[in-house]
Amino acid sequence: MLEPLNEGFLSRISDLLLCRWTCRHCCQKCYECSCCQSSEDEVEILGPFPAQTPPWLMSSRNEDKNGDSDHTASEAPPTPQDDSPDQRRSSSDTSKSAYSLTRRISSLESRRPSSPLIDIKPIEFGIIGAKKEIIQPSVLRRTYTPDDYFRKFEPRLYSLDSNSDDIDSLTDEEILSKYQLGMLHFSTQYDLLHNYLTVRVIEARDLPPPISYDGSRQDMAHSNPYVKICLLPDQKNSKQTGVKRKTQNPVFEERYTFEIPFLEAQRRTLLLTIVDFDKFSRHCVIGKVSVPLSEVDLVKGGHWWKALVPSSQNEVELGELLLSLNYLPSAGRLNVDVIRAKQLLQTDMSQGSDPFVKIQLVHGLKLVKTKKTSFMRGTIDPFYNESFSFKVPQEELENASLVFTVYGHNMKSSNDFIGRIVIGQYSTGSSESNHWRRMLNTHRTAVEQWHSLRSRAECDRVSPASLEVT
Repeated sequence: MLEPLNEGFLSRISDLLLCRWTCRHCCQKCYECSCCQSSEDEVEILGPFPAQTPPWLMSSRNEDKNGDSDHTASEAPPTPQDDSPDQRRSSSDTSKSAYSLTRRISSLESRRPSSPLIDIKPIEFGIIGAKKEIIQPSVLRRTYTPDDYFRKFEPRLYSLDSNSDDIDSLTDEEILSKYQLGMLHFSTQYDLLHNYLTVRVIEARDLPPPISYDGSRQDMAHSNPYVKICLLPDQKNSKQTGVKRKTQNPVFEERYTFEIPFLEAQRRTLLLTIVDFDKFSRHCVIGKVSVPLSEVDLVKGGHWWKALVPSSQNEVELGELLLSLNYLPSAGRLNVDVIRAKQLLQTDMSQGSDPFVKIQLVHGLKLVKTKKTSFMRGTIDPFYNESFSFKVPQEELENASLVFTVYGHNMKSSNDFIGRIVIGQYSTGSSESNHWRRMLNTHRTAVEQWHSLRSRAECDRVSPASLEVT
């Protein structure tokens, strides 16, 4: 009963062990032999070779199917009395298992990888589910330009770059003949042992006559020049020489040092500005000289005569003031610390300035209290470190203003005005308003901040509190 099945099964295993493309009858490649020609009804098996389904595979499958049916029909018991039920059950199970194994092998053989079918379609990129939008080419339209469009530009903001490009292409002789602002003699040298840069301002010559912008200058024949020195981009930590009275060819012979690392010094630009001092009007800038330190040998040092070029800054800065504010709500006290000032405007030709600070409390538009610091003799960078306290109830704090005015002490006449700021209700700028707001948000904590001094006219224009003080 099992012999035909076993023979078919063993033959099937032997067929699988042979090469897929070898004919069982002629032992040649099935696509080369004459006996293995596929018909149109046969299933094409695609692969990496031009292979067709071997006829022995199709015939063996048919034989297995016919053999299984014949064996099943022939092996049926003629009478129920010949075999017992256990024997019939075991024979049917064996035939079913053999038949299922044969079907599994044939199914594995049919599951050969087929050659890929290339479907050429346009590739579309986009989000799944998104609507397709048709993009049309935009039409170039001429924009409308109002007549006053270019009037909003300020030429002075753009003249510096173009002017600097022209100046770079000119020699010192050409600059001198073009602007006629004079020349400046100076030298530089870096000390590697102590890590500082020395700048020596020697002299200037052929300076132009003074210019008065407001008509208040008395002597229009002679200048009172001095030089401010700084290392760009840091303009706050600058130095300045003494004022030379009534001369167009001043001789300074002053040295100044800047403590700065060597690599940092090579990235800076030395800026020398000559300013004309006048006690009764604002100080005017005569000209400037700028030298990138990367272009000079700092260690070896050297000295140069450079022609002065015009400066975009006609007025010099008035200086800066460092203040600290603190409010105690429980005691109703407003504490003010005047710490220091730097680079104040020079008010005395001979000895610099004798600056002091006046602090005035204004409630609304009424002057309430006035206090002042001691004056520091002969300096434009004074250190005060003085504290003052004003009684201000918490309900009146929002209407309070503090007016800080820096004067130059003068024993022979009235004190010389240097600069002013207002902090509080009528602040003179965003920096002052920010300082006051930070103090209100952080009670019992001192808040420090630097402030740039402003002119009297500017403070009177923007702050009513400045008009109430003298």
